[in-house]
Amino acid sequence: MFPLRDHNPTGKTPFVTWALIALNVAIFASYFWMPQREVAGVFDTWALHPARISAGAELHTLVSAMFLHGGPMHILGNMLFFYIFGDNLEEHFGHLGFLLFYLATGFIASAAQIVADPASTIPNVGASGAIAGVMGGYLLLFPKAKVDVLVVMGVITMIAVPAWTMLGLWFGLQVLSGFTTMEQTGGGVAYWAHAGGFAAGLILTAIAWIGGRKPERVAGHPAHRPTTASPFPKVGRR
Repeated sequence: MFPLRDHNPTGKTPFVTWALIALNVAIFASYFWMPQREVAGVFDTWALHPARISAGAELHTLVSAMFLHGGPMHILGNMLFFYIFGDNLEEHFGHLGFLLFYLATGFIASAAQIVADPASTIPNVGASGAIAGVMGGYLLLFPKAKVDVLVVMGVITMIAVPAWTMLGLWFGLQVLSGFTTMEQTGGGVAYWAHAGGFAAGLILTAIAWIGGRKPERVAGHPAHRPTTASPFPKVGRR
């Protein structure tokens, strides 16, 4: 299931969400055009290498790696997820609180990946750990908000599902994939960073909730016309 939009509008402009999206895109654009050799140099300096962190070096990459992406589809997917779920969390936490929340969950996500594979020399890049934290917070605050998702199972269709269904399934897949790929070597998806960020988002949001910042809208409000039919043509198997 690939989310396209949620039915949970906000009453405030999500300046931090937009600024972080713009910053990620700008940084990606700054090196995307470079020859592969130079891009590798950027990643060597600014990407997170678990083995180096384990040795106490390059601690700055715990933050800088969050603003690097490996390719167009990588950043497109991350920014779409962030665009869909970030604005509601920003409204709940406030601009500064949301920024701190985003950075904290991203930091914890990186730490989770390091703990899972401390000797890895593979560079880790991407905002997905921090965005997973946003998704975890969204699950706790707005579990019943409808999310339109693109489903590809023999046919292509769009359906509206509760946020807990889409986000819960996503988290479960990260944990399952993390266990099933632990013995693999080489590049791939940092599943434990995703799972760690998601769990951090849940915990930090729960702490804030206990502290009095309860959500104003748990169920969400329809922002669009209900999804009753797919705008995509059905594609049968051959």
